[in-house]
Amino acid sequence: MVLFLFLVIALLVVVGAVTLAVIGGGESGGLPDAAPERFTDPLPPDRPLRRADVDLVRFPMTLRGYHMGEVDDVLGRLGAELAERDARIAELEAALAGAQATAVAGPALLEGHEKDAVEDTKGDDQ
Repeated sequence: MVLFLFLVIALLVVVGAVTLAVIGGGESGGLPDAAPERFTDPLPPDRPLRRADVDLVRFPMTLRGYHMGEVDDVLGRLGAELAERDARIAELEAALAGAQATAVAGPALLEGHEKDAVEDTKGDDQ
């Protein structure tokens, strides 16, 4: 019985100390309010993305993970820039292939077309 009474008094002392600490807040007056996490887009709008830009992206956490809309926006931007970059690479590869074909064939490739063009102009004069 004495042990039970001691435990009840100890429990009341602990509950009272915690209550005073929470209500009183000590000398500092409690914890400062934390600013809510907001997504700040570090992706530059005025130039193509680089690897370091993508490494800097950090999404704020929510109760069940990340904000789906924010993640979708960033992934959409990355996808659009990758598609644009792929199209530009294909365009440059086609131009390079054309330049290489011209270089391999040399002037002989153009000579036949030049003679045809000269004959066509002579035929138009007559």
